[in-house]
Amino acid sequence: MTLLQELTGRILAGGTVTIGEALSLSTLSGSDLFDLFTSAHRVKEHYLGKRVRLCSIINAKSGRCAEDCAFCAQSAHHRTDAPVHPLVDEARIVEAARSAELAGSGCFGIVTSGTAIRGNDELERICAALGTIRDRLDISPSCSLGLLDLETARRLKEAGAVTYHHNLETARSFFPNICTTHDYEEDVATVRNAKGAGLRVCCGGIFGMGETVGQRIELAFTLQELDVDSVPLNFLNPIPGTRLAEADFITPMECLRTIALFRLILPTKNISICGGRERNLRDLQSWMFLAGASGTMIGNYLTTSGRDEAQDRQMLKDLDLDIEAGGC
Repeated sequence: MTLLQELTGRILAGGTVTIGEALSLSTLSGSDLFDLFTSAHRVKEHYLGKRVRLCSIINAKSGRCAEDCAFCAQSAHHRTDAPVHPLVDEARIVEAARSAELAGSGCFGIVTSGTAIRGNDELERICAALGTIRDRLDISPSCSLGLLDLETARRLKEAGAVTYHHNLETARSFFPNICTTHDYEEDVATVRNAKGAGLRVCCGGIFGMGETVGQRIELAFTLQELDVDSVPLNFLNPIPGTRLAEADFITPMECLRTIALFRLILPTKNISICGGRERNLRDLQSWMFLAGASGTMIGNYLTTSGRDEAQDRQMLKDLDLDIEAGGC
């Protein structure tokens, strides 16, 4: 019996893989790599069935972020063509949520730029939008507002938020290469505060920023330790004017290998493929579900355009996958 076969059986029986075993799987190539995808798909179907979760977002406040994240078009440290605008009004947020619901999304995220939301006025306006979405629509409201303390997390929960989204972006060991304006442990604390307030947590990262395969696996085990509920995986789409503007795209097969490894490390979690899938996976976008993904973002991203929603729905139909109602 091969290592992959032994590990697959163990995971299907409720067991886990070790860091060393995950590193061994990361070296598979050729036909063995396709076996890795098959195992990840079996694990996904065992725990999550044929369901696929769809999510959408609104760039509710854009640009002028004080953080220096190397990949980000909205950082004030970069010169890009990203839109710059203050927090949009409640009506625009609710209308975007309604459009997302009509498109088939089960989760709608209100996303703002900046280290954290500024002052009580912004918080009150976001809470008002959350309440309206909760009361009028059949879509699960989510927020991504930067660093978060426990009191603010509780207010968001009371207002109607179901999920808080906050990416760790990369491994703890690689983070100083990506961001120097806040500490990794502040991101970890935000995840814990959201969980402490009773919110579901959507937390993942971006790949293709110069990290090693080992550091991708390091991130997966950090997410396992934090017991997050949903894991969004993004692939770098280099933006002119950012520090990573000249970064190379990672290959479609490397993207799929990463998805499969995350599925085996986090077998019961929703793993959603988000930003950069169009540019990095290219003709192999549908394979993300065959490699263990259980969700994807539809519509546009924060500062870049996504694929036509009708194409994504046709892709799911062709794969005989069911769209699941509900949150991230």
